[in-house]
This record gives sequence, structure tokens and C-alpha cells, in this order.
Amino acid sequence: MPEREVMLNKLTRREFREALAAGKFKAAIIPVGSIEQHLEHLAMEHDIASSTHVAREAALRLYPQVVVAVPMAIGISEHHMMHPGSLTAKPGSWLAVLFDAVESLVRHGLKNVLILNGHGGNVAPVNGVLNQWKRYFAAMYPGTNLHFHSYWDLIPRAVANAVLDTDRMPGHAQEFETAFALAVFPENVRHDAMHDQEDKDPTHATVEKGQQLVEEAVTRVAEFVQGMIEGQHVAQITGL
Repeated sequence: MPEREVMLNKLTRREFREALAAGKFKAAIIPVGSIEQHLEHLAMEHDIASSTHVAREAALRLYPQVVVAVPMAIGISEHHMMHPGSLTAKPGSWLAVLFDAVESLVRHGLKNVLILNGHGGNVAPVNGVLNQWKRYFAAMYPGTNLHFHSYWDLIPRAVANAVLDTDRMPGHAQEFETAFALAVFPENVRHDAMHDQEDKDPTHATVEKGQQLVEEAVTRVAEFVQGMIEGQHVAQITGL
């Protein structure tokens, strides 16, 4: 197995099998996001690129306990389809693939699964079915510990407010996301377009702010997954 490799798609079947047998993989993260317009100045991959970055860095901090599944790049983005280039999936088909990805991991013995989201449009559809999924897994695969979080939700609001000039977290292509991009993938930021467009909130973003926010996101996600592994964060089923 390559040293410190955490991306599932980079592993061979032998490497994955032997890592499981050795008890190395105790949790999995599935990054989800979108490919959609991010105003005039950010690349369309921002949501999936950001959630994948946080997932990978968190997994590296917990190495070799966590594997990161193949990112689901396309999200539910119908509300952005007036901007050419945006891609969207229907909620039913998107949720079906996500469910199957979770079940695939669980069938291989990875009972701790975090769906780590980077796109606001995915939140309501997942929250609408998550309790049903938990019931299914509780019945079919007892001990499954499934969670869904947007990575920014794990950042304490007070911490974000101390960093951001604006109070929008994440905001769509606003200060938070622009700062993230400046820190992690600066090649995805078009500075001229950012200053030329009508929306000026992104201009508050800096590399330094992004570094602080990214560090906080990675730290909090790593802590949450560690808590899943240790039994501190256990999936709760609501209702009758």
C-alpha cells in the first residue's frame, strides 16, 4: 500500500483488502459537492474541490484509520442552470447513487461513514431521506454509524466571525469560499473578474483568512470522524 494514501480510488484491491484485514480502515468519508457557476471569479469545481480537500486532509491526520471514497462531483444544482456550464442531477437519481456508495462501503465492513458536503443544494435532499437510510442500515447492517455534514457546519460560528469581515458562511462564492480558494487552489480565482463584477463581497477574502478557515475545517472534521470511531458520535434515528 502506498505510504499515506487515503484515496480509495488510488488503491488496488489487494491494498484495500489487506488494509481492512489489518484493521487500518475504521471509517470512510464520501465527499459530495457540485459543478456549477460560482459568480464570475471562481472555477465551477469549487464545491467538490473544497469538500474533497477537507476530507483528504482530515483523513491524512487520522492515517491510517480513514479512507476517502470517490468524490461525487455533480450535485443538485437546478437553481444554477440559468448559467451555462452548470451541471445538475435529479434528486432521486443523485440520492440513489449516494445511497449505493454508502451501502458499498458498509458491505465491505466500513461501518463509520461520513458524507461530507460542500454544496448547499445537496442539504435538503439528504436531510429529507437520512433518517430513512439510518433505519435501513440499522436493520440490515447493525452497527452502521452514518452521518451527513457540510464541512462548514463543523466550524464554530464564533471562530468564523472572528476571521470574516462579512457574516456569510459559506455564502455562494462570497468571502468564505473565495478565501478558501485563495488558500488552497489560487489558480481557480480570477482576480480581474472578482473586482469587475457587481458583487463586491468576495473582495474581502484573503489568503490568510482562507488558511485559518481551512485549518479550522480540517481540524473539526478530523475531530468529528475520530469521535465517530471512538463511539462519541453515534447515528441517531428520530421519530417512531
